[in-house]
Formats: sequence, structure tokens, C-alpha cells
Amino acid sequence: MENYALYAPRLVNKEEKFTPGHRACIGCGEALSIRQAFKALDRNVIVINATGCAEIFASQLPYSNWELPWIHTLFENTAAVASGVEAAYKAMRRKGGNLPENTKVVAMAGDGGTSDIGLQALSGAFERGHNFTYICFDNEAYQNTGNQRSSATPLGSATTTSPIGNKSIGQFSWKKNMPEIAVAHNIPYVATATHGYPFDLMAKVRKAVDTPGPAYVHILSVCPTGWGSATDTINRQSRLAVQTGVFPLYEVENGVYTMSIDLPKLRPIADYLKIQRRFRHLSDDVIAQIQKRVKLEYQKLLEKVNVTKRTKSKSKTGSRKAPAR
Repeated sequence: MENYALYAPRLVNKEEKFTPGHRACIGCGEALSIRQAFKALDRNVIVINATGCAEIFASQLPYSNWELPWIHTLFENTAAVASGVEAAYKAMRRKGGNLPENTKVVAMAGDGGTSDIGLQALSGAFERGHNFTYICFDNEAYQNTGNQRSSATPLGSATTTSPIGNKSIGQFSWKKNMPEIAVAHNIPYVATATHGYPFDLMAKVRKAVDTPGPAYVHILSVCPTGWGSATDTINRQSRLAVQTGVFPLYEVENGVYTMSIDLPKLRPIADYLKIQRRFRHLSDDVIAQIQKRVKLEYQKLLEKVNVTKRTKSKSKTGSRKAPAR
């Protein structure tokens, strides 16, 4: 069931590492997600930022919204640069450099820079086991350059490169499951989050940074401009994505799956689709097809969680002492 403690009022550090005054669109879910993520961290962080929305709206020379050491890099080599920074820092300390011990490296990119252009470098960094956190801020298209489709664009979404027409429903393929690709690399920590559940997001980013080795956090970030939705509903949309099963919230720690919100019943997918212009052209048949797929993927995820629970249960049973004879 849904954990309503996620909504409970709590104290949050007032210090801003990502400051106001940026040039993001009104109601930008990515800007909100970045602010929340870095609220969870201390100042001992080096940020590696791929080309994309965040890099453009927060670092226009001579201005910057970052109160942390920050490096802009390309779409394709974000994880490679993060790997180099992490390796160089360790080498400098090993050689006696007077550097703080607990400095963290955080790489960040959008869905295009993660699941498409930057996937090769990210996979290599995971394989080598570099100690850094990678955050994907997923707005489900190349929004910075005008809402072109990416491999994270959901089926049926209208974009400038997957336009709708007599023979097209928009995006022609299912969204790439990037968190599961990260899990397949056997890294210590993978999680999904979204800004509609801010305390869950902050807790997962904190946990990822504190985890030794590579960690991956995939954050759904609503884009009113690209999605064609009201700017004052981004947190509602974010929560609907979770409550309909489109974007489940979960963690995978050393291969062990845990649901952050385990809903007894999913809301109809139409509740989520109907408030976004990018989906308004979809027929009832296509919506039913999407609904079927969402339920299937959600059940697959629950099965992985249940396998974990059964394994734990067997382990506890097997560890009991044999009765005295």
C-alpha cells in the first residue's frame, strides 16, 4: 500500500546548492528534481553535468546557479568524465595530496544523454566499478532541442520526430527500461524517484551517494513544455505516474528489490494520459494496449520483489537451530 509518511511534513536543509534565478521553463520538473536531489547532499560534491536542459538553463556564461564545483561535459562522455575525476582524486590522495577524504562525485544527464548517447560510457563505468553516483533526470524526450523522441519516450507520445498522422500514433516503441539495464550491471544501488515524492527522492539520492561503488538513480521529471500539460500540475502528474504504475518507485540494493510504494490497486492509465496533450490523440484501443503493458511490467516488478521476500523467508527458516533430541 502507499506509504503516506512520504507526504508528512519534515524539516529540510535550507541551504541551496542549486540556487534560484535559472532560466528553466515555468513549472520545470527537472529544475525541481535537481534542487531536491542536491538538498539531500553536503558541499563535498563535484558535479559532472552533461549537455542538456539543466546545463543550458543554469550555466549561461558568466552566470551559474551552482554552489558546488561543476563540470560541463558532452552528451556521450558524462560517465567517462566522472570516472576520470573519481580516479584522479583517488590517485592524488594516494600520492599524498592534501585533499578531503570524503568527496563525492555525482554525474547527471537527461534521458537522451543517458539511455541513448551516453549509454556506452555509463556501461563501461559501471563495469569498472567507479565510486560515483549517476542521476538521470528523465523528461522522456530531447526537450532542450525541441522535444525530439528518445529511447525513453513512451509509446504513443507525440514529438517533433515522432509526429502523429493518419499512419502514425506518435512514438512507435516502448520506453527503454534504463533502471533495469543498470541493475543488469550488478552495481550496488539502483533506485527510481520523482519530484512528486520529494522525501523519497532525497532519501534515495543520499543513500546512493553514501553507497560505495557505482550507484544509479532514475528520476522522472515532468516537462510541461514538451508534454503539453499545465505548469501547476507537475507534482500531480508525477504522483499519477506512480499511482498508475507507469513509473513505479523502487530500490535495488545488491540485487535485492524493494518497493517504495506498493499499491494494492493501480489507477487507470487514462487518469495519467488525459492531462497531457502529447497523448490526447490516442484511441481507446491504443490506451488499452498501454494499460495492458503497464500492468504486465508492474507484475514483473512485483514478482522480483516477492522473490526477494521468499528468499529472505527461506534463509531465516534455514538458519533455525535443529530441535534438541
